[in-house]
Amino acid sequence: MAQIYYISMLFVALVFSGVYIYMWHKHFDVNLTMVFVLVPVSCLGYLFHQAADSLNAEIFAQKVIYIGGCYLQLFILLGIFTLCGIQVSRWVRMLLFSICSILYLSVMTIGYTDLFYRSISVENVNGTIVITKEYGWMHTVFYAALVLSFVSALIVIAYSWIKKRQVPRTVISLLVIPDLVCMVSFFVGRKLPLPVDLVPLGYVLSQLVFLLIAYRLNLYDVSDTVIDSMVQEKSIGYISFDFQYRYLGSNELARTLVPELNHLAVDEILGYKPSERKIRHFLDSFKESQKEKLEKEQEGKQEKDQTEDQKEDKKNNLFVYTLHDKDGNEENDKIYIVNVSFLYGGNHQRGYMVTFTDDTQNRKYINLLDSYNENLRLEVEKKTQHIVEMHDNLIMSLAMMVESRDNSTGGHIKRTSEGVRILVDEIKKEGVLSLSPEFCQDVIKAAPMHDLGKIAVDDEVLRKPGRFTPEEYEIMKNHAAEGARVIHEILAHTDDESFKLVAENVAHYHHERWDGSGYPEGLAGEAIPIEARIMAIADVYDALVSKRVYKDAFDFSKADQIIMEGMGTQFDPGLKTAYEKAKPRLEAYYQASGNAS
Repeated sequence: MAQIYYISMLFVALVFSGVYIYMWHKHFDVNLTMVFVLVPVSCLGYLFHQAADSLNAEIFAQKVIYIGGCYLQLFILLGIFTLCGIQVSRWVRMLLFSICSILYLSVMTIGYTDLFYRSISVENVNGTIVITKEYGWMHTVFYAALVLSFVSALIVIAYSWIKKRQVPRTVISLLVIPDLVCMVSFFVGRKLPLPVDLVPLGYVLSQLVFLLIAYRLNLYDVSDTVIDSMVQEKSIGYISFDFQYRYLGSNELARTLVPELNHLAVDEILGYKPSERKIRHFLDSFKESQKEKLEKEQEGKQEKDQTEDQKEDKKNNLFVYTLHDKDGNEENDKIYIVNVSFLYGGNHQRGYMVTFTDDTQNRKYINLLDSYNENLRLEVEKKTQHIVEMHDNLIMSLAMMVESRDNSTGGHIKRTSEGVRILVDEIKKEGVLSLSPEFCQDVIKAAPMHDLGKIAVDDEVLRKPGRFTPEEYEIMKNHAAEGARVIHEILAHTDDESFKLVAENVAHYHHERWDGSGYPEGLAGEAIPIEARIMAIADVYDALVSKRVYKDAFDFSKADQIIMEGMGTQFDPGLKTAYEKAKPRLEAYYQASGNAS
């Protein structure tokens, strides 16, 4: 039975080493490779140990076993340092290797000196081979070295989890397993009355974990040639994500362009925080363009519309990103073309790649040409501004037209827009949220569009003079998603991508609740865009203090009580202070507008 166990362990160790060789590429750490070399050797030593029927055979088996015993933990430790991104100097590596070599040289004296084993004997008792060993002082040193190695590995792993934000969380978690498995199998396994040694099993389980780590390394280092080229090319920045928007890594230039990446841990999901929304928007736009392309392919229009599709893909996948000069000198601004594409592992799509290409010189050349046509440029700007104003007026008119259909919300757009303006002003004064002036302006500008989706609600429901039935309420709830769709279509060709994103989010998510019980997506917490969280407070406040066909207006005290009770359940508790400071201005505005109860 024992022989079957040791043969099985050797076979599995060889299979795992073969899988590793199949997966291997040049980015794999040499220490990881040494683990897969030494584990089969050690398993072979244990097989020799089980079959030993003489003293010389047992001594030979022990010498083979301790090749792994002396060196495996060293290479596991050095591998953990490397995978955690911690540099170990050459002299430290050589010192550790020398200590392991001294230990193994003492193993080689078994049978000649009492350094490692004071004595070792092999006896045949009733047909059973019994091996008796008495340890020497170098064996105690060997135990001490193992314990020190185990503890050092755990300290490195814990430090990396806390401090090394660019090290993959998955890899750090997996690294704990081989260290603990080897320690348990070596120390605890020997205390148990088992007919076999658990160390080979511990080694094989460690191999399995390192295979999983190697697989993850293939994800983080998908194409060594392409990534090496990008690293060398200083004018190109790149960020990679998997399909769940988990951050996989970036180069130094990308982290300079998008400083928020320095605070985003590897394997952390990219959210809708203000600092992350631009990159998220790039990915969402690319994902949407690929979805539309797939739909066209399924409809059999790919060949017919190939030229148009290529143009559309190019438009959807390319964006402009400007890095402003710290001193405010526009001439020193850097302009980058942002491209989103699939991240490939071999022939398989594994995620998304966002690349930043320096286009400053081309832009400056264009600006130089424009300088010869300054008068024309000014005229175009004037016309463009006029078009923008017409565009804004058209949107406002559309919003007011929708409101005119709803006999319960007269003046709601104007009041909620002013409410958003007051709230945003207090948020800016508070300074807790890092909202740019452009973003704040976009939120205020988007506020009138939050109920635009009601244009698709039937008059029978929208103009009902009373409370909705459950069925009618479900119909009414569709206005949030419909509003986002309408805004997406209206602003499809706008150059202001930031405003488009804010406007869609305000319409889509202003009925979401902080506790996740809202609609239409059931988002919770910071997954709800901040602009929608602000809009929600202004929207509910107006509904409370205004008269509706199904209720009288609440007084300010009652409305404030309801809003405050909703902080942490319906509303973002982080906006509580801003609301409290905005409350006097809100009450003054509603009193002046004649809407106070």
